[in-house]
Amino acid sequence: MAYKFYAVHRGKTPGVYTDWASCRRQIAGFDGPVYKGFQDFMSAVQFVKNGPGPADGRHTGKQRGTSGLTGDTQAHYTPEKPYAFVDGSYNIRSKTYGYGGFLVHDDTREVLSGSGNDPELASMRNVAGEILGAEAAVRKALELNLPTLTICYDYLGVEMWATGRWKRNLAATRRYHEVMQEAMGRILIHFVKIKSHTGVDGNEEADRLAKKSAGLL
Repeated sequence: MAYKFYAVHRGKTPGVYTDWASCRRQIAGFDGPVYKGFQDFMSAVQFVKNGPGPADGRHTGKQRGTSGLTGDTQAHYTPEKPYAFVDGSYNIRSKTYGYGGFLVHDDTREVLSGSGNDPELASMRNVAGEILGAEAAVRKALELNLPTLTICYDYLGVEMWATGRWKRNLAATRRYHEVMQEAMGRILIHFVKIKSHTGVDGNEEADRLAKKSAGLL
């Protein structure tokens, strides 16, 4: 879904912008930007004025903190398309990390999976798969020329390292930050925190695919 208006509540110059490039200039390098895409002008104006409301926690472009879901809201949560669920796993016997997930756009479901045993990444155990899964989702979204993507994840570093809210002490997390920042210059990315193993179908499926990639299933 292509947005017609981009609202910046917190950024260099808050306001409503009619193209992603203009919006991006207002949030790039800004600490804790808050922004969101809209189809109608007045909704965008209200977002600039009031910021995210209760309903926006599910798919806001908020880059500060996390848009976590709890209780019944999480159990029945279905993101707006296009969206991806990603997860990571680690096989301690083979020292193999794996990622799994899927991206849904239009009526199509793209499976995401991969694994590796690079020593530095393996030292991060399942976290390596978490960030690689997010990267895979973004690569696929860019390949498909999607204007926006909601990434549903269960490890907070997926969002915090991408947006720069957490320090990047390892080469792998620094590289991940750079990859995601470059992608954010080309696509509007929303992050949604899902509590793991709470019955959310998308999260459970991503977990299964990650374990399969790591050789645990």
